[in-house]
Amino acid sequence: MRLLVPKLVVLGTTILVVSGGNAADTSAQAPTVVVPQAGFAEVQGGRLYYEVAGTGDPVVFIHGNAGDRRHWDRQFQALADRFRVIRYDVRGYGRSPILADGIAFSDHEDVATLLDHLEVKAAHIVGWSMGSGIAIDFAMVYPDRTKSLVSVGPWISGYSSAAAKALFADMARVRAAFAQGGQPAAVRAWMDMPGFIATIRDSAAGAEFRRIATDYSFSTQGQRQPLNPSAVGRIREIRVTTLVLTGEHDIPACLEVAELLDSSIPDSQKVVIKGTGHLLQMERAEEFNKHLTDFLVSVTKRG
Repeated sequence: MRLLVPKLVVLGTTILVVSGGNAADTSAQAPTVVVPQAGFAEVQGGRLYYEVAGTGDPVVFIHGNAGDRRHWDRQFQALADRFRVIRYDVRGYGRSPILADGIAFSDHEDVATLLDHLEVKAAHIVGWSMGSGIAIDFAMVYPDRTKSLVSVGPWISGYSSAAAKALFADMARVRAAFAQGGQPAAVRAWMDMPGFIATIRDSAAGAEFRRIATDYSFSTQGQRQPLNPSAVGRIREIRVTTLVLTGEHDIPACLEVAELLDSSIPDSQKVVIKGTGHLLQMERAEEFNKHLTDFLVSVTKRG
């Protein structure tokens, strides 16, 4: 297990910053926009909205809470020139419909069904925050379908500590705000969480997260079935090559999980990106994408 702490790379606060040069130079440097294939995959009791672009080794991106597939906007286009990138909305998020009460499902099984729909035998699985927990569950249940695992702003089901309990208490206040004042109140409560405010190092990324959260209903229905027993007690079962990506100022509980994963997974490496926090893939997109691409390429070369 290797700890890699790269030097700080200062980036702009927008998706693309072009400075200097003339108009012709700017045009020449403009990135190619890949038009994704989009659709819905039928899953047990519902359907998932997905987008696919590029060719090559498949890479699945799983988003975090209070948002949707757009949490990966800075990665989806950037990696499409080397990989077949797949992103989707988890049930109850984005364009994946809210479920009726009483329908049981598991998010990691939804990933398997999505891969079946897209005729993908195995893929690199990348999850951020909430999506990290889904990615880890999938890697445990479907190791033969997991080419590699990437845990970003790490989380794992079943984890508990003083820092985790503080995070859960913040989330309970968001739910209370929703019950009292609806979706706008829940967004305000989320953005006002002390632990979340402290982790934002780039105001533009914070504004982007808030814009995406404004489209989230905060009222997911259905019965999510957690992995049983939970993943936290079974980490050493993960045998796939794993990259743990975290920010220097990540949420305290996520920093704990990052250390736990790296110390417990036999074939893992951890990268701490300086000067950023939980929104690392938004705040330090160029540096983040380089670490992710280098890792995926190295795994692919290993076969």
